Amino acid sequence: MKLRMVTAVCLICLTTKSVYALKPNQIMVIANKDSAESMNIAEYYCAKRNVPAQNIIALPLGKNLTDTITREDYEKKLAEPIRKKLLTFQFACEIRCLLTTYGVAFKVAGRGPLKDRQEKLKKLQKLAKSEENKIKMLENNSLINSTEQKKSLKRKLTILQSSIDAITGKQTSASVDSELSMVLFDSYELYRWKPNNLRYKSPHWDYKSLMVSRLDGPTPEIARKLIDKALAAEKSGLKGTVYIDSRGIPDDNIPYSSGCFDQSLRKLAVMIKTNTTMPVIEENTNSLFAPGKCPSTALYCGWYSLKKYVDAFEYVDGAVGYHIASWEAIDIRDPNSTQWCPAMLGDGITATLGAVAEPYLHAFPKPDEFFAELFTGRPLVEAFYRTKPFNSWQLMLLGDPLYTPFKKPNSNF
Repeated sequence: MKLRMVTAVCLICLTTKSVYALKPNQIMVIANKDSAESMNIAEYYCAKRNVPAQNIIALPLGKNLTDTITREDYEKKLAEPIRKKLLTFQFACEIRCLLTTYGVAFKVAGRGPLKDRQEKLKKLQKLAKSEENKIKMLENNSLINSTEQKKSLKRKLTILQSSIDAITGKQTSASVDSELSMVLFDSYELYRWKPNNLRYKSPHWDYKSLMVSRLDGPTPEIARKLIDKALAAEKSGLKGTVYIDSRGIPDDNIPYSSGCFDQSLRKLAVMIKTNTTMPVIEENTNSLFAPGKCPSTALYCGWYSLKKYVDAFEYVDGAVGYHIASWEAIDIRDPNSTQWCPAMLGDGITATLGAVAEPYLHAFPKPDEFFAELFTGRPLVEAFYRTKPFNSWQLMLLGDPLYTPFKKPNSNF
């Protein structure tokens, strides 16, 4: 009842005014009360960004830092106390962004099987087995031209398997940050992803959805420096070279296909060349930028080297970039990881994003859309949430949410 009352107030509040750029007092910082490093980062961020000290919520999450939290502990130790604080009259309608810190788990485990759906599960499994047998019969009968029939049966089987997976609890894990985006929702099904209601929202805001970013990395010092490097770049202006690594895949005009993302990278290169004075260097073959070949890297986007970071870049303060590949943020606190997110953070990048489990290609923000948002003068977290398709899924953003690399937006964007 309290949740409905306060969210009703928020709805009235936010539908009567436009939403402007994120402000420091609209950020709530989540820290691990049992970790001195986590608390130090939270307090340091508030001091540097003028976030009110009362906006820190310190939760007892344990002295032994873990990457993964169980679904039960996520609800009890994270979601419930955060929700409770968000719904106080001090913070209702005021908080638009959560900032998690080093010391807070970044993966939430799956929920397990639904106990009250076992009879339905048996029926679905029986139907799936029947469809499998039909497909095998068609494949074994060489006298029947059954291509369309097999496609139809396989579509049915895919739908049945999806229903089975939802009951058994497969694909119900997520990044903690992506799950926290929906902490104010009354209830939603935990299976795969949910639409990001903040995508392209302007000028009004979705009153329940929250933006979430994270200050984290292989060491507490690396996490802390994400703040300093963002501030340094804002003061002097982000300068350097843009490196874009496409693969020469033709655009097939299929949304979120490999060809679609490769075309997005090529469009990004054209956009920056046309609308800015930043130098752009492209690699448009199956090869990647070679080690040591990308000095003064300000922006980077490319693919596809799975869990094999290539040390090609010399990042300037304020550098923003991401590598489009699965599983690149599974071990962000491992200083020896070859995944792209921890390795990029260790090498000095200021902001990046990645997935804690298989996200599928269509979960990533399109490069031309994400970077265009930055060039219009939006802060990092807004650029991410205006262009990423899903919440309650696998991606997370690493960096200062207020970081605005291009304070004076280019009017051509």
